[in-house]
Amino acid sequence: MAKAADRPKRAARTSVWLEGKAPRGTGRRGAQPAGLDRDRITAATVRLLDAEGLAKFSMRRLAAELNVTAMSVYWYVDTKDDLLELALDRVAEEVRLPDTEAVPAEWREQLRELAAGYRDLLVRHPWVSPLIGEFLNIGPNWLAFSLAIQRAVQNTGLTPYRQNGAIAAVFQFVYGFGTIEGHFLARVAAAGMTQDEYFRDAVGTVNEELATNEAVRSAAELMASRSEGTVSEMWARDFTIALDLMIAGIESMLDPAVLAGDGERGAAGGATAGGAGTGVTEEESPR
Repeated sequence: MAKAADRPKRAARTSVWLEGKAPRGTGRRGAQPAGLDRDRITAATVRLLDAEGLAKFSMRRLAAELNVTAMSVYWYVDTKDDLLELALDRVAEEVRLPDTEAVPAEWREQLRELAAGYRDLLVRHPWVSPLIGEFLNIGPNWLAFSLAIQRAVQNTGLTPYRQNGAIAAVFQFVYGFGTIEGHFLARVAAAGMTQDEYFRDAVGTVNEELATNEAVRSAAELMASRSEGTVSEMWARDFTIALDLMIAGIESMLDPAVLAGDGERGAAGGATAGGAGTGVTEEESPR
């Protein structure tokens, strides 16, 4: 039996942005098909993914949408993966990036704006979340988004060691929240119902059929707290509260002097270093 070390290794997935491929909007070789370019192909890919989902997407389906042959598409991209990566970067430009250098003390608002934009992107394009884990995400728009996140977290005053954790806490939370919300909306659309109708129907069925389940009974108070407002408002409220808790957690790990340097806005922003959390300041931390 062959040992794991002896087995041939699969090459790591590369990127359309790393392989010296033709720049966007030009063909790779010879005379390009009339009326077609990479921008148009990428835009059509985004439309199809939004309308039909990732599972149904194919180069043949794309060619039919563009009213060209499949081979015409391959003048501009080598593989389906290249095209998906281009589409993934195209939608990333929808996230509005705050000016993280103008007023560093406004890091809370910067994080909130970036988190909200990321959530909206994931909800608006449910196919994005599975693809994020498939590619390196090093197109120009994803790199700009990444830089804005890094600068916003640097503005907090956390050490570089803790900045990594802050980025993971906030944006992996947003990834999970936005992915679940997007999938919920897809189920709602497939059922031909509104969010409120679907939620009432689902909750009613669970309460009726699992009335004796301890977890369901224990959650009764939590569910009652969600009875006010629409389901859309519930999503927004839960997201805002969760993000506030994340920001309070970041504040709890800051040196009090850093918080004081934020001025009045920082003092009103939430927990201080003496609040909830580890209770360990940056000075006390070994990192």
